[in-house]
Amino acid sequence: MMVRKVICALDTGDIDEAKAITRRLSPYVGAFKVGHGLTLQHGLGVIDQIQEAGASRVFLDLKFHDIPNSVALAVREATKHGVWMMTLHISGGPAMMTAAAEEAHFLTEDERPLLMGVSVLTSLDQHVLTDHLGINRSLEEHMVYLSALAVDCGLDGVISSPHEVAPIRERIGHEGVIVCPGIRAAQASDTQDQKRVGTAGQALCDGANYVVIGRALTASEDVERTLVELGFDLATA
Repeated sequence: MMVRKVICALDTGDIDEAKAITRRLSPYVGAFKVGHGLTLQHGLGVIDQIQEAGASRVFLDLKFHDIPNSVALAVREATKHGVWMMTLHISGGPAMMTAAAEEAHFLTEDERPLLMGVSVLTSLDQHVLTDHLGINRSLEEHMVYLSALAVDCGLDGVISSPHEVAPIRERIGHEGVIVCPGIRAAQASDTQDQKRVGTAGQALCDGANYVVIGRALTASEDVERTLVELGFDLATA
C-alpha cells in the first residue's frame, strides 16, 4: 500500500544504492528526495536515473541561496528534469524568492515544480539561532515570520520541523504546502543529527502535507511494519 504523504530521503552518494532503494520502496512511498550527495557526483542527470528506477515524483533538495538571477536559472535547469518539488533558502530574500517564483510560472501547470522555502534547519536550536546567528526572535517566531514571507513572495510552501507545523499552518492558511523532515518513530531515542524531531502522526495532525523519512525506511527490512511503527494506517493510506 502506497503512502503518498511519505517522501523517502535518498541520503547516499552511491547511485546504484539510490536506484536499488528506489526500486524497493517505490511501491510504498509517494516521492524520493535527492540532495547534494547524489547531484554533486552525478549531476542533475541523477534525477532521470531515479525516475527510471521507479520514482514517480522527485524532490530536489539543494536549498538554493544566491542572487535572484542565479536562483532563477537554477530553477529553470532543474525543471528540465521533471522535478516535482525543490527547496530554496528564504533568507535569500524577497527578490530572490520572487525571481524563482516568476521563473516557475513560465512553465505549464504540469511542468511547474513546487517551490519550498527553508527557514531554520532541523539541526539548529534556539541557542545556535540566538547566540551564533544573532537572531533575536524565538525560533518559532522566526520560522513563522519567514514562512509567511515565503508564501507572500510566491513560494508554494515551506519546510518545517514537526515542532513548528501548527503555528506555521495557522499563519499561512490552508493553501501553502508544509513538508516535515525530522520524523522519528514514537519510541525512537536516536535523533541522529537533527535536534527538532517528532512523529509523523503529530506532524500530519498539526497540518503538514508531507513528511520526509530517511534512514528509518532505507534501512528497514520490513517496510510495511516500519510505516506502521511510524504511525501510518496502511489500510487507509
